[in-house]
Amino acid sequence: MQETVESVKAYGVLVPAIVRQRPDGEYEIVAGHRRKRASELAGLNELPAIVRDLDDDAATIIMVDSNLQRENILPSERAQAYKMKLEAIKRQGERKDLTLTCTQVGHKLDGKKSVQRVAEDAGESKSQVQRYIRLTELQPELQEMVDSGKMAVTPAVELSYLKPEEQSLLLETIESEQATPSLSQAQRIKKLSQSGDLNEDSILGIMAEQKKPELSSNITLSGDKLKKYFPKSYTPAQIENTIFKLLDSWLRKRQREESR
Repeated sequence: MQETVESVKAYGVLVPAIVRQRPDGEYEIVAGHRRKRASELAGLNELPAIVRDLDDDAATIIMVDSNLQRENILPSERAQAYKMKLEAIKRQGERKDLTLTCTQVGHKLDGKKSVQRVAEDAGESKSQVQRYIRLTELQPELQEMVDSGKMAVTPAVELSYLKPEEQSLLLETIESEQATPSLSQAQRIKKLSQSGDLNEDSILGIMAEQKKPELSSNITLSGDKLKKYFPKSYTPAQIENTIFKLLDSWLRKRQREESR
């Protein structure tokens, strides 16, 4: 946000917000909430905006697309965004009287093509979008584990098929064992749930198993080897931040490739 504020101070708001008029005559921001907040913090009194005639579904689609352009978005946020957009597109397809004029919203789609539309707009595979949407079926505590990196997306997707009460039992076991399920463990837990054999004892039996040793966290990168990749003015914190940004980009690319 601070970077956005500094940009607004220097150059103003370069991309207008999108708003729609409400029945009471006031205006509602559809896309541009962060730009509005940055403008306020920068001391500006006005925000450039484009007024569009949008129904709820069209507004939802534009809002979601705007949010997905953020650089840092949590898995749970991405999951909810994909779900909201998918539901809006499906409702548009069900409305036979709908005529769309906004090219950003696009044409009506039937249910079979809706997921593909979300995937293409996001630059993801159809299966990856479906996996993200499954995360919305998780209890908030499990979603937070995915967001914080304590649990990977793939096992979390498997656990999303558990009933709410089964997820509660799993959370208790995770807390007692101080460990989250691997993909293999999550798949077995899901299978027991589907057969009706999942209970507190069976979850504990799976979670108490010894996991294969993971990559050691004690990895040291030599400063001499790293310095040739960065300007001399870079501080250690800037170098570390850049490395993790590049790793995040590499991880997203690898996940997309694996999902195809």
